[in-house]
Amino acid sequence: MTGTVNIFEIRCGSGHAIGVLELNNASSLNALTLTMLRTIQQQLLHWQHDENIVSVMIQAVGDKAFCSGADIRALYYALENDPAITAIEQITSPTVDDYIRRANNEKSYLAKPFLIDYFTVEYSCDYLIHNYPKPIIAWGNGLVMGGGLGLFIGASHRVVTPSALLAMPEMKIGLYPDVGATWFLNQLPVGIGLFLGLTGADVNASDALDLAMADHLIVDTDRERLIKQLKHYPWQNVADDQVSNVITEMLTDIAIDSERQRPPSQMIPYFPQIQAACVAPTLDVVYEQINAIDGLGCWLEKAKQTLVNGSPLSAHLCFQQMQQYQQASLAECFKMELSLSVRCGLVGEFKEGVRARFIDKDAQPQWLYNTISMVDIRLVNSLFTPLWQQQANPLTDLM
Repeated sequence: MTGTVNIFEIRCGSGHAIGVLELNNASSLNALTLTMLRTIQQQLLHWQHDENIVSVMIQAVGDKAFCSGADIRALYYALENDPAITAIEQITSPTVDDYIRRANNEKSYLAKPFLIDYFTVEYSCDYLIHNYPKPIIAWGNGLVMGGGLGLFIGASHRVVTPSALLAMPEMKIGLYPDVGATWFLNQLPVGIGLFLGLTGADVNASDALDLAMADHLIVDTDRERLIKQLKHYPWQNVADDQVSNVITEMLTDIAIDSERQRPPSQMIPYFPQIQAACVAPTLDVVYEQINAIDGLGCWLEKAKQTLVNGSPLSAHLCFQQMQQYQQASLAECFKMELSLSVRCGLVGEFKEGVRARFIDKDAQPQWLYNTISMVDIRLVNSLFTPLWQQQANPLTDLM
């Protein structure tokens, strides 16, 4: 997959500038290649020390997607072309011990280093956005999914357009909600993060605002209006610690004219039922109660179908991350996710999910387990086992 990040600076009359990172991979819904992630990270590190840069805006080319997620095809082919993984796949009638050995595979000379490299850069970039010393405006137009939500959610000023759809759909491809979702889904009202992780449900602009996953709703055509205001503002008269407040006021004023474009809520009508369903102590009961939620809407039915058809192993991973890491810091979550993501790649569920959905497109994934109740908890626990000693984790510098 080819993809670039357009980098430019909008010069302001005050002599300052707004740094712009524009995702440019529209043919793949702006999916994030490793090169794109490195570019974003390096440019953010450069701009944070540039006194002339007042703020940063992250936007995307095209009107369909801000970003649909990671470059999952590159991850798939790294696994597909690794002879060590191919050899393991030849085992007939594998047992749970075979799966655990596969997740611990030390012979992989191609896939494992690439997985570590990709997820390390991606999570480092996401963490940098969460902790950036200058305001970051993320312009969420269209699809904001998976790795795209990882970029978006940590920005200080998160704008959604009426077409925005936020989601963590990893259940469909045998992964789990990553890019810091262990932390940010646990910040949502009780049960809601678990529901979004298990069902991959779309969160539209209205629901994103109500859940505090976004800050402002603005029609896409008003982006130029914002840029014009940023460009002509007298930044030389603003103290560094007041820049964020100035941008908030701009966005709030512009958003007033977009209020009538706010779409109807999809989630809020089911909110009490979702919360009641997702506070059960076991995944089996949560699964049953989500499927028992009363409602005929397309949004709810789509969410239920994803839960039913998604990876049973992924459901267990999501349940455990939502239950056991509620008190973990953002840095701790990213470190845990790095290990978990690499192991998920090696164990095979992710590769099979991507194959069925994006490579062969047969929509018939052969999951390791047919149902949630069949999943061996020993495999789940082994996937959460750290790959490294604490100080050896590639993300050890995250504080």
